[in-house]
Amino acid sequence: MNRARQDRVIGLLAREGEWVTAAELADVVGVTPRSIRSYVTALNARVPGGAVVESGPLGYRAGADAGAALRQASDADSPRERVHRLVRSLLADTDGIDVYEAAERFHVSPATLEGDLARVRALLGGTGLVLERTASRARLRGTEMAQRRLLSTLVHDETDTGAFDLAAVRRTLGEGSASAAALGPFKADLVAGLGEQGYFVNEFSIGDVMLHIAITADRVAHGRALDTTLEGAASATQEQVGALVDALAERHLGLRLGAGDRRHLAELVLSRVVAPGASEAASDIRSRLEPEVEAAVRDVVHRAAVAFLVDIDHEDFVLRLALHVQNLRLRAREQAWSRNPLTRSLKSTYPMIFEVAVFIADGLQGLLGIPLMDDEIAYIAMHVGGRLERSRRAGAVLTATIVCPGYYELHELLRSSVDRSLGQAVDVVGVETRVDPDWDAIDTDLILTTIDAPVVSERIVRIQPFLTESDIDRVQTAAGRVRRGRRLARLRDELGRYFSAEAFIGRIEGAASPDDVIRALGARLVAQGIIDDDYVARTLERERLSSTAFTDALAVPHALGMTATRTAIAVGIADPSMPWGEGRVQVVAMVAFSESDREAFQTVFEQLVEVFSERESVQRIVRRGTTFTAFLDELVAVVDG
Repeated sequence: MNRARQDRVIGLLAREGEWVTAAELADVVGVTPRSIRSYVTALNARVPGGAVVESGPLGYRAGADAGAALRQASDADSPRERVHRLVRSLLADTDGIDVYEAAERFHVSPATLEGDLARVRALLGGTGLVLERTASRARLRGTEMAQRRLLSTLVHDETDTGAFDLAAVRRTLGEGSASAAALGPFKADLVAGLGEQGYFVNEFSIGDVMLHIAITADRVAHGRALDTTLEGAASATQEQVGALVDALAERHLGLRLGAGDRRHLAELVLSRVVAPGASEAASDIRSRLEPEVEAAVRDVVHRAAVAFLVDIDHEDFVLRLALHVQNLRLRAREQAWSRNPLTRSLKSTYPMIFEVAVFIADGLQGLLGIPLMDDEIAYIAMHVGGRLERSRRAGAVLTATIVCPGYYELHELLRSSVDRSLGQAVDVVGVETRVDPDWDAIDTDLILTTIDAPVVSERIVRIQPFLTESDIDRVQTAAGRVRRGRRLARLRDELGRYFSAEAFIGRIEGAASPDDVIRALGARLVAQGIIDDDYVARTLERERLSSTAFTDALAVPHALGMTATRTAIAVGIADPSMPWGEGRVQVVAMVAFSESDREAFQTVFEQLVEVFSERESVQRIVRRGTTFTAFLDELVAVVDG
């Protein structure tokens, strides 16, 4: 039984937090409902007597012990675990291992171990390490840095969250490696020490540094310290950070680090987890930047601002992003990437921001030398999102009128309570104190009333004269409905304009690959004169930069350049779901954007992703939308709610 698929099932349930049917899980994972039931049985068996997955009439949901099941060590006899144990053995001894002795120690046949060695070779691609074989002995050859990178890869292979997982570290390095009792205080003191030196600490990346500290401690303890091989003398900043790490290693791990390890860990800290403090002036940041990096970032940010009509072309944003990119270039040279536990949620919740980040990453390829993985693009997206957050929040505030018949200062007290409790979501622009107001004349987004209204409307919310927690919840729910309705109304108005029967594939062939689907959908748009073959080729290039599977159900392939004659969408339905990137999708919407429809880009892009983020909506559209007319009817019904 496939443990990775079991982990995917429990991961999905934990993320959703709601009931999910076996059929819905099967679509996402790409198996049958019967397999899902088998996976649930296996997951519950991981924690005997516990509640890993709860079952009910509505399907399945994560239980109280879901986290424990995910953290549980994998089967020691599984191929992946044997390969990891084999790599640990190879890294532990410079003279290598005897294949027959290792097979006996692992309780497998020599033939099985030979197969595991083949899997080890597959892991070594691009690492700079070589697996040598002489008669019955197998050994790894390569630099100490390359061997540490391999250990890091093994740890990351144990988890798909990007977060620091001490259990995975100890499974990879062995139970004798650094413990939580040592690494927890080490991290706390490191963050405090960096703060005293004037840095902000990136908590999303510090887990990666702690992983390398654990690896360094293990290797140094086994006599495998790094030589001082880095070019040039260490800077004063590197010396300062290196001294801090060395002092903490002695205090918490009982180790003294050599010059090579101090320099290595200092560079990791400086290139991954620290950012300029709030008080650091622009001139100070610029003094630390390489001119070519600043120039490249300034250029691509300006082009992104123009292409996407987003307000990011500001000096402070450019300089801080340039410093991040400079550190990113250091990581790219070493192929030592930072994991980001927010990648999945950023991509599905803020597709437009992520798309701007992809554009920036693409523009920086020449500077960095290689394409970026999604985790690194997500960090750029966090910079972009941080810059745009203020304007996004301003647009999210709804206007409201309070209807509260006058009685002393009751209406004033109610307005004060609403402002205090709901001020970030609702802007009260009027108060009606009459018992018979002109309801039709009230044109605000919401009406908050203490008396019954003569009409029923989603924008009218009944509240108490003295605001309660239930009132606050109802107002926030209504505000969410209004905001969603407003967003999707724009998409509803454009559906007939952008979709056409000639660009619709009711069922994608089961053996089709993402490239096949892009070419098939692209051919239909080419036939209508909307795009040319070059647009299709650039869509394939964009897909290789970062998967366009923005949700567990929807892929939106497109080219970065807006060169279509008009904006149009070609749709294909996959039932059952098909592999796309690292996940699976059921709907593929290839979008061709034109230069004249730049504003439509944001509307169509974000609202389309929002619609297909809801499992029930996806299942309804996929099951019933076998023809273009049926697809459009179901999509309209979903948008209209």
